[in-house]
Amino acid sequence: MTVRDTMELREEAVKAQYEAALGLLTGFDHAPRLAKATVAEPAAERSPGIGTRPRFRSTTPGLATRSTARPGGVRLLERIEGLGDGLVSPLQASALGALRRGLAIALAMGETLAAQSGLAELKKANLEGRLPEPRRAEFTELLAAEALAVLYTFANATAFLLAPHLGSTTVEVGDVEEILTDNAPLALQGALWELDQDIATFASDETRLVATLAAFAEALMEKVALRAQTAPRLGAFTGASWKVEADGLTIAGFKPARAAKGGALTMQFKKPHEVVGNHIAKYQSMKLAKMLMAYDFERRLNPFAELGGFIFTFMGDGKPGTGKTTLIQMMAGLLNDYCKVAGYPFRYQNFSIDQIDSYQGKSGQNAKAFIDNVIDPTVIGFGTIDDIDQVAGKRGDRQSSAGQQEVTAVFMGAFAGANTVVRGNCTFGMFSNYPENVDDALRQRAGARFLVDGPQTREDYIDILSLLLGKNHQIPVGDHDLFAAQEIRKAVADSFEGHSRPHEAGLVKVWDRVAADIGPLDTIARLGAYLKAIQEADERFTGRAIKNITDAVKVRAMDFELPDEWMENPDLFLFKPYDEKRAMIRGLMTPITVEMVVQEINRYADSEFRYADKSDEVAIEGMVRDFRRQEEAKRRYVEGKSNG
Repeated sequence: MTVRDTMELREEAVKAQYEAALGLLTGFDHAPRLAKATVAEPAAERSPGIGTRPRFRSTTPGLATRSTARPGGVRLLERIEGLGDGLVSPLQASALGALRRGLAIALAMGETLAAQSGLAELKKANLEGRLPEPRRAEFTELLAAEALAVLYTFANATAFLLAPHLGSTTVEVGDVEEILTDNAPLALQGALWELDQDIATFASDETRLVATLAAFAEALMEKVALRAQTAPRLGAFTGASWKVEADGLTIAGFKPARAAKGGALTMQFKKPHEVVGNHIAKYQSMKLAKMLMAYDFERRLNPFAELGGFIFTFMGDGKPGTGKTTLIQMMAGLLNDYCKVAGYPFRYQNFSIDQIDSYQGKSGQNAKAFIDNVIDPTVIGFGTIDDIDQVAGKRGDRQSSAGQQEVTAVFMGAFAGANTVVRGNCTFGMFSNYPENVDDALRQRAGARFLVDGPQTREDYIDILSLLLGKNHQIPVGDHDLFAAQEIRKAVADSFEGHSRPHEAGLVKVWDRVAADIGPLDTIARLGAYLKAIQEADERFTGRAIKNITDAVKVRAMDFELPDEWMENPDLFLFKPYDEKRAMIRGLMTPITVEMVVQEINRYADSEFRYADKSDEVAIEGMVRDFRRQEEAKRRYVEGKSNG
């Protein structure tokens, strides 16, 4: 882990660059070197009586930036003001303010780096004609390093400042090509020239203006960070971090500083007692909500993710009407309330069928944006994918669209790919009425299984009837202790105990055969033999299944809820240093037992056998329909031939 010294980028240093930043926005000439113009140049003439602001000229000492190519006038201020109806709207003013502030921060960062790296002295020596020849290569490399750092800081700060003004509109601007590293002022001019081209092409109104600016900033960050991977003399920028207190912005090398905006939730939250039945799913959801709150924003790691037992992905499946939406509302409500108490930003997002697009690649981009928003390490994130069997396509399924296949590929890479990093600040829930229709590899990336089976007992049905009737009646409850059956610990203990033996018929046969052959499953060797027997019965039961089972067992070792008072009073736990939080959690852990392992094997394997049986049944029914159609087609063909 990189340790950085955080320094303050002083406000007076930033404000000192306001004039230069405004000059860049007002106007300058630039001859593109790497990119080609996509829009016509604005006319040079101006109406009589309209004043002009002085154009920006580079003040970098000792550098010549004149080009023999025909320049193009860049007047971003006029470009943005021209999108309105003559008066600058609040959104246009915010966009211009973000651009000026981003440029000023970048220029201030350039001056700071030049002083620290010795570049400032070399610039002075070059201006005075006393730069030693042996140091010219160093001078060139330091100029390029400063240019990359300034470009990235400009894009980073601008994206951060624009985040609160973004709506649902998105724009794809493509790659940024005019990346010049001769020196920092020329680098900014090249980037702003290309931004001017993109605004003219994509920003038809002020909403698309903000989306265009944000998309350009993201694309510029990506391109500059890629160039920086092989550039020398960037240690002064990558080895430390700077805080801009007025904006709450932290600049830490080539890492995006995303604004921690959670957004207001409008869903109807549910309390735990309003979730009737679904005892294990409800219990694990409540535990997971508290686990997420243990995330340490300074360390950017959750002790549960380090100790084991953190649920990064889970799948909730059940018949329609059994309570999946209610479970989502309960968990989102708990997280929302906990985060309000702690002052943490909370972000909930749902990925639905509406985000499958007919344009090639767009569905994958939507899925990637969804993942990025939820895993943002500056927020507590909860992402749900409802009806994932419709959203993500099954590979090899001819009825799945290209967009659904793109989504499957993105989710598989994000949930258990080579670059997946589980920090413990977010979790993803996949929900489906028909999990057998979900791609096998994607389904197995769900680390935990929540069977959402709704109310089951007589007491459950009495409780849910009373709950849904509300208060506007005088009907007596009768001989029943209302909601006593929903007492979570007793219900959960009974539910886990019910998995001491498997439920699905196919798995019961494997269980009985193994028990007859080797006896009780009381050693690791016998448990391993049971797992192998399951694999022989279902070849889809792979090593990933074993990992999911062991992760679930570790969750059981964390079979405790963080006390409610820890959530109500953040000083008791949430605001403590990372190492102290980890020690407090370790003190609550319980040892892993054979019973836990057996129950979790059966819980997971039951779900896989249930999915496999349903999947096979659906395939068989499809083949039967095909055979019937073939028979009917033959009959009609024969009849037609005989009549002819």
